[in-house]
Amino acid sequence: MRRVIAAVACGFVVAACSESKPSLNFLNSSSPPTDEVQFASEPPDAEVKTSSGQTCRTPCELAIQIAPTLSATFALNGYESQTISLRPVSAQPIGTPRFMPNPVHVELRAAPIPPPAKPPAKKKPAVAARTNNTPVTSADTGEPPAATFVDVKAR
Repeated sequence: MRRVIAAVACGFVVAACSESKPSLNFLNSSSPPTDEVQFASEPPDAEVKTSSGQTCRTPCELAIQIAPTLSATFALNGYESQTISLRPVSAQPIGTPRFMPNPVHVELRAAPIPPPAKPPAKKKPAVAARTNNTPVTSADTGEPPAATFVDVKAR
């Protein structure tokens, strides 16, 4: 009888421990474990987008499911984007895996300023082939018309 009471008491102790310690709670649940990852950037207010699809603005924190691979991309207007890889590591001796590095901090570099755009070159007007006011016809050879001389003395 003492053995039965001892076994029941031991069961209650194990159950109480598993509910009071969140690190062991994942053994009793069917959802995958998560880790709270903190993100920060210099300058702040960068958008963080993880490869799992979650986003936030720095400084911020996201609950991310533990996965074999995870990346976080930091983006801010006027700065070069930067991508950081996170890897899960096992907690020792027993516990929920965690992402490393955590917290994640990046210093964004200013984007290079592109050279000013050159204005389009203005087209010069086409030079007329002829300078006199005579109309151009398809039979015109491009030479001025022959002058007609009237002999005044002959009259």
